[in-house]
Amino acid sequence: MVNEPGGHGSPNPCLDGSSIGRESSKVSSRCSTRGLKPERHERLREKMRRRMESGDKWFSLEFFPPRLAEGAAKLISGFDQMGAGGPLFIDVTWHPAGDPGSDKETSSMTIASIAVNYCGLETVLHMTCCCQSQEKITCHLHKAKRLGLKNILALRGDPVGDQWKEEEGGFCYAVDLVKHIRSEFGDYFDIGVAGYPKGHPDAGSFESDLKFLKEKVSAGADFIITQLFFEADTFCQFVKACSEIGITCPILPGIFLIQNYHSLQQLVKLSKLEVPQQIKDKIEPIKDNDAAICNYGIDQAVSLCQRLLASGLVPGLHFYTLNRTTAAVEVLKRLGMWTEDPRRFLPWAVSAHPKRWEEDVRPIFWASRPKSYIYRTQEWDEFPKGRWGNSSSPAFGELKDCYLFYLKSATPTEELLKMWGEELNSEESVFEVFMRYFSGEPNQNGCQVTCLPWNDKPLATDTGLMKEQLLRMNQRGVLTINSQPNVNGQPSSHPVLGWGPSGGYVFQKAYLEFFTSPKTVEALLQVLKKYEFRVNYHVVNVKGENITNAPELQPNAVTWGIFPGREIIQPTVVDPVSFMFWKDEAFALWIKQWGKLYDEESPSQKIIQCIHDNYFLVNLVDNDFPLDNCLWQVIEDTFELLDRPPQTDTEMEAT
Repeated sequence: MVNEPGGHGSPNPCLDGSSIGRESSKVSSRCSTRGLKPERHERLREKMRRRMESGDKWFSLEFFPPRLAEGAAKLISGFDQMGAGGPLFIDVTWHPAGDPGSDKETSSMTIASIAVNYCGLETVLHMTCCCQSQEKITCHLHKAKRLGLKNILALRGDPVGDQWKEEEGGFCYAVDLVKHIRSEFGDYFDIGVAGYPKGHPDAGSFESDLKFLKEKVSAGADFIITQLFFEADTFCQFVKACSEIGITCPILPGIFLIQNYHSLQQLVKLSKLEVPQQIKDKIEPIKDNDAAICNYGIDQAVSLCQRLLASGLVPGLHFYTLNRTTAAVEVLKRLGMWTEDPRRFLPWAVSAHPKRWEEDVRPIFWASRPKSYIYRTQEWDEFPKGRWGNSSSPAFGELKDCYLFYLKSATPTEELLKMWGEELNSEESVFEVFMRYFSGEPNQNGCQVTCLPWNDKPLATDTGLMKEQLLRMNQRGVLTINSQPNVNGQPSSHPVLGWGPSGGYVFQKAYLEFFTSPKTVEALLQVLKKYEFRVNYHVVNVKGENITNAPELQPNAVTWGIFPGREIIQPTVVDPVSFMFWKDEAFALWIKQWGKLYDEESPSQKIIQCIHDNYFLVNLVDNDFPLDNCLWQVIEDTFELLDRPPQTDTEMEAT
């Protein structure tokens, strides 16, 4: 933590830098913004209170905005991975030099907004008084509210130079910022403030610094995050001192992981903290060995956290990650607090924006691109709850996602070329890419295909149940981009197919979505005549020419669940109107994400362009979910029809 007079500083141990890369036990922590459960509607302070009452320890993680857009994209990609471990919240620091309140890819406001809206994470945005007028701060707070942010860590901030310079019309201390937030926004925001376990070095005394902290809490702060420290006794004595003067809100210990010698030296310089001699004695002999220092830092942090948890004074642990999460994850795993639960609370990734708290129904088409769906529906005032309804104009936003850095593939161009082909020779080369994606086997470059334009992540676990059939389909040019097996009353606790609260049962209709050639579509439509009353289908090309047997504008529920004490939940549907919006995006991804990798007018680019221009996008639903999935037979019948020799004139006359 960088220092600030009067104990109103920031708990962020790093001013600058570009490095970045279910059932709860007493020391486990589940992310409280993911899924359909009561906690989804709770405020952060309510979640803290509930955890404290139950004795369920939590953890939280701090990140800073990278300098470059590439680093921001990597950080956001990591949010999904870190969210899987169950942080109660993350927080994003505020750096005045980085235009933190702007719409830039690297701004604090943008990073925090994406974490809330697109990653479904409870997020705390830092905000400082530094270099800001009262009017500017108010504008930032209104913007944060509009973007769905509900939590602020109110800080004075660190001076840009050596000395603090008062901003005309601004605030000099965090307590003034807390008062301003409460005055202008009432109880809308939950507010955190910084605490100093050894007192601020510029304060007159430890006691006077505690007095400043008490003023911030009395002004409306809901919780305290401390500056880092190295010994458990330091924190315990601080908590007891806070209690003695009437501070009763949660106090979270700030945990810094020593990861290299340079970062430790920089930390000491910025925070004016003294590193204990026993740590210096361990570090000095290995100061040139980053791996050894990192291992020591993990061991030291685990030992510190164990003592803190054993004290009974710690409701949760707050980690300063410096955007390097590997060490933090290792510490949490050793503590038993990192517990990835494969069961989902909804079949799709939720948003933590307050206006989407009631949302529990979406079209299945965006199953692998939830961020795109959230972006395209961000202007909606209300979101479907209970059922999708019958809407002829869902008003999806314009397709701009290909130009938004946080919706692009997180994989570098060079790696995409190795996966998808540095040179394509035919449409069959494209078929091979899809096959490698589903098989997991390395391609001719020795590279595994871990993503496709329609899915930037490895295969979903339930796809493994259909691997053999999907491989055969894609080998023949039925290029699958979305699928789900039929499910008839599996427990909601099923490790692969389950979702939702415990004690329920889940159901699914078999679903397939794929691109394929006009010739295959012609045969498929012939075959589908035999399945007219069992299989619903939509077949559309890039021009919007649509063939379907589905009732006009009527959505078809393809996933639902039954849970104790609740109405039936149907979280995914096949909606004919939404499908026409999705097809624009699905076809565009051929060009925007795959075709753009190649030179204009190159043979490879022309192959992708030809598929885009001529192939059809198809979805199939098998409505008889209690029976064996008939969609595989539909595809097999289609292949059989394609493999038949052409009829002679005599045979055609006979038929």
